[in-house]
Amino acid sequence: MMRAFRLGLFVAAAIVSVAAAAVETGPVATTPEARWFKLGKLKLAALHDGGFVAANDGKIIGQDAGPEAVAKVLAAAGVPTDRLALSVNTLLVKLPGRTVLIDSGLGPAKGMLTASLAAAGMTPGEITDVLITHSHGDHVGGLATADGKPAFPNAVVRMAAAEWAWMKTMPGAAALVAAIGSQVKTFEPGAVIAPGIRSVAIEGHTPGHVGYEVGAASTRLLDIGDTAHSSIVSLGKPDWTMGFDNDKAQGKISRRATLARLAATRELVFAPHFPFPGVGRIVVAGDGFAWAPETLQPLPTR
Repeated sequence: MMRAFRLGLFVAAAIVSVAAAAVETGPVATTPEARWFKLGKLKLAALHDGGFVAANDGKIIGQDAGPEAVAKVLAAAGVPTDRLALSVNTLLVKLPGRTVLIDSGLGPAKGMLTASLAAAGMTPGEITDVLITHSHGDHVGGLATADGKPAFPNAVVRMAAAEWAWMKTMPGAAALVAAIGSQVKTFEPGAVIAPGIRSVAIEGHTPGHVGYEVGAASTRLLDIGDTAHSSIVSLGKPDWTMGFDNDKAQGKISRRATLARLAATRELVFAPHFPFPGVGRIVVAGDGFAWAPETLQPLPTR
């Protein structure tokens, strides 16, 4: 019986491995979409930029757990076990006299941000501020057009000083750094970036990774950036290693601490990689957490 059991484990592992290898990974183009909603007196819009598919091969989410353990969590949620399907969303915030975009998505090759802005009744020229959670390509790729010009010509691009310093050292970012350099203004985490928007240090993912807290008191929303990627695995198993985290140990600490705080406060959350529109709340589930999507009442554009 033990031999049969071990053989079964071997076969299961082989199936996961082969299936993962067959998955087409990378950015995925999607239908443009905008979803306006209210946060107290503020008006916000979730914008759908695209998607991203990662193979369940032990290289990204759950590095220290392995594909079989990740597959078990995915299977319990009723989704395919050979892949991790992530969304790429950005957040628009209307303030008196200012229109703020948080992150810029994948960029013109795969992203749909400009079309989603149009669906929201907005144009890139109307954006006054672009706030960057961190400088990975799916968050800064949309800062430049296909011909290398600033995508938001009238905007100030704001990111943490440590993040901008790190971005300038990245070999593949030279063209983008050159395109947006004159627009960038840096800050230290914790700074108020605009009336009603405060930066929040969430350490571990990149050197200057931050979230953005929008609103005040009981009507707050936190854009968590890349604190959590999968609404299933990152929440259910927050202590598993995330391959994209620069400091993997600190990433685990920050992830659990942030999720625990959000579950306790019931604060509204915007998660760029959770299923569109990526707005909901964190709830405790066993020794981890779960995602409770918010039902957003449709609002007119702008």
